[in-house]
Amino acid sequence: MARSFLIVGMGRFGKHMAKSLTAMDNEVLAIDINEDRVNSALKYVTDARIGDATDAQFLKELGVNNFDVCICAIGDNFQASLETTCLMHELGANYVFARANRDIHKKFLLRNGADEVIYAEKETAERFAVRFGSEGVFDYFNLNDKYAIYEISVPDSWIGKNLLESNVRQKYHINVLAVKQDNDFKMATIDHRFTEDERLLVMGTMENIRKMRK
Repeated sequence: MARSFLIVGMGRFGKHMAKSLTAMDNEVLAIDINEDRVNSALKYVTDARIGDATDAQFLKELGVNNFDVCICAIGDNFQASLETTCLMHELGANYVFARANRDIHKKFLLRNGADEVIYAEKETAERFAVRFGSEGVFDYFNLNDKYAIYEISVPDSWIGKNLLESNVRQKYHINVLAVKQDNDFKMATIDHRFTEDERLLVMGTMENIRKMRK
């Protein structure tokens, strides 16, 4: 079922978000104060309008409460980003997702109406740091400040054993969620025996992942 999105800010982040959402058959209304950006966005969104999202009347007329998600993608003007986020919340937006360029910006946005904030540059840097700085870790997805889901290679000591024999949960405090082989995923069962050509999706803390890899 298609969902509806309001995206304010058609810079690189907003543009990529709009294109991806539209490609998944969602309805997207794009807003920007810059006419050229709005005209460019018309190629890949449901509708696009020129306007100042810090203008309460303008946002009110858009009916922000009618969208499933309102996205503040403004990246070059924090004052405008903060005001827009706050107005979206005050006008009854169902869910406000905002972009931040600094940690302090993220904190202010969360305190002033954002339900969720992405600090894209930092999160991307951390993701690649984990991939390149941790042997046997191919990817990961944060669940919160402590836990994440990691794609890892099978530790040598697990090869030929199943979950019970490896004693994964009790020994390492890690949950094995799925097994990946030839780009196909299947649920990890108790009797599945690990092979060296597999990858695993596991949930745990980075500290426990490192202890397991030693």
